[in-house]
Amino acid sequence: MDENNLILPNHLAIILDGNGRWAKKRNMPRSYGHIVGTDNLEKMCDVIADMGIKYLTVYAFSTENWKRAQDEVALLMNLFRKYLKRCEKKAVRNHMRVRIIGDPTALAPDLQEEIHYLEEMSSGYDQMYFQIAINYGGRDEIERAVTKLADDARKGVLPEGRVTGETFEKYLDTAGIPDPDLLIRTSGEQRISNFLLWQLAYTEFYFTDTAWPDFHKEDLIKAIEAYDHRNRRFGNA
Repeated sequence: MDENNLILPNHLAIILDGNGRWAKKRNMPRSYGHIVGTDNLEKMCDVIADMGIKYLTVYAFSTENWKRAQDEVALLMNLFRKYLKRCEKKAVRNHMRVRIIGDPTALAPDLQEEIHYLEEMSSGYDQMYFQIAINYGGRDEIERAVTKLADDARKGVLPEGRVTGETFEKYLDTAGIPDPDLLIRTSGEQRISNFLLWQLAYTEFYFTDTAWPDFHKEDLIKAIEAYDHRNRRFGNA
């Protein structure tokens, strides 16, 4: 199928899985897989922007990932620092607004400052919207949203009566961003692993055995072809 004739998802979400296992198969340390995976994310951002997909959200580091070996966590945090710096140039080149979703309070102060700067400097761009989930968990996001909503209710900010889904979504990390149309998970696992629990209610899922470092444009086109062939009925029989 000609990629120019594909129906593209407006919002693509990706669980970037398999970096460590990819490295292990090559008798390399897990750190090498994370480095190659980060480089691939940078390349794929350009591919996705060139294709015309408006929203991209990636799962980079979960609330559960803190349980990994301390040296691996430290490496990932250093990679985030470098990647966010490179992301500034990419934001300018692609007119891309960048938002970090998750709870930044557990991150080092300098990383929090870099996140704040990147979000501020890219806030005027609207060609593409790029969300990176760092220290993110779907349950944690919902818990934080409920806490903020309850605080506003006590303050009288919210009107009395039932809280609608539209109201609740304003308290989520993804407020103002449409729900994903397509979720891709690489490296063979077939679960969402606490990612965007509220937002994935009507999302199409695509699972591939290809590890993230080996996931390239042709793999993305296969995923979008599968998405293009599905009959999205949103609950209708």
